[in-house]
Amino acid sequence: MPNAPESPKVASSRIVISVDAMGGDRGPAAVVAGIEKSAAKNPDIYFIVHGDEAVLNRLIGRRRALVGRCEVRHAPRVVTMHEKPSHVMRNGEGTSMWSAIESVRAGDATVAVSCGNTGALMALSMIRLRKIPGVNRPAIACLWPSRNPGGFNLMLDVGADVKADAEDLRQYALMGASYARNGLHLERPRIGLLNVGTEEHKGRPEMKVASELIAGAAEAGAFDYIGFVEGSDLPSARVDVIVTDGFTGNIALKTGEGTAKLIGDFLKEAFAATPLSRIAALLAITSLRRLQKRIDPRRVNGGVFLGLNGTVVKSHGAADATGISAAMKLAFQLAKSGFQERLAARVALAGPARQDAPASAEGIGKPE
Repeated sequence: MPNAPESPKVASSRIVISVDAMGGDRGPAAVVAGIEKSAAKNPDIYFIVHGDEAVLNRLIGRRRALVGRCEVRHAPRVVTMHEKPSHVMRNGEGTSMWSAIESVRAGDATVAVSCGNTGALMALSMIRLRKIPGVNRPAIACLWPSRNPGGFNLMLDVGADVKADAEDLRQYALMGASYARNGLHLERPRIGLLNVGTEEHKGRPEMKVASELIAGAAEAGAFDYIGFVEGSDLPSARVDVIVTDGFTGNIALKTGEGTAKLIGDFLKEAFAATPLSRIAALLAITSLRRLQKRIDPRRVNGGVFLGLNGTVVKSHGAADATGISAAMKLAFQLAKSGFQERLAARVALAGPARQDAPASAEGIGKPE
């Protein structure tokens, strides 16, 4: 196989990313183009690419930057966007998505990346990788543009499960804090619980229980709990991690993406309206490009599945090469930080809600 250099287990100094090349709306050409952009930026990434061997060898062979950087593993079938997760769980073997996850399970790769069916990806990830001990429900975490110095806040869950009870939200807080510490380099992240208002008396009774549990886990989790936050705080500098259930989080995420696109369209219309406005656009071109880059959802493409025995990054289904490259960069950063092991250690340290106790001075901060 021309694109398969030394075994990834031998090339231990490299970060190996397992890629489902057949998922997504734009097909394998967009995925391989994204891999190429990622490889050009970082010489330490090695890829195991899963899908139709003939198609992938042809696409990869055209790109000089990928010579010696990719191993192709043949998977004859594809999980479509319309397949039910339950069907994929029973019949997913032989698909590129299954094969990509298996590489992580076998230890050949550190992270799996897929643009495919979110529900199917979560279902296969759960049955093949299994949950970390102490986690009831895995969560999907995404980055949200914000006024914080680093430019982003973190929100979870954004769609892994529409339900979440008080204990689940406590676990999300622990996992979100670990992600923020390792992925965003925040020594002591600020956690907020999304609610209909910031006052203590607002919200459903279970939200108040969740708030108490999260506050009780703050010391063992090495984070600061600031209490309830509301929708307007998602892009604010008041909080670093926003905790919510998957139903609410997914609606917020899609609303934010739609709003960013609407603002971009309105700006284009406004600057194209008259000859004077077109001249103004030329004069403001540098500022407009800076704004476009700041609100471009492709720059923060990649939701991370948290709570599994292995890291999986879900790229947007419609992602282009730029978006896919951003997902690869996120996967690389998490793998390089040893995030998976530190997350598991932090969840184990915090323990069940009813057994929470102040951690020893030596224990605080060691997992991260």
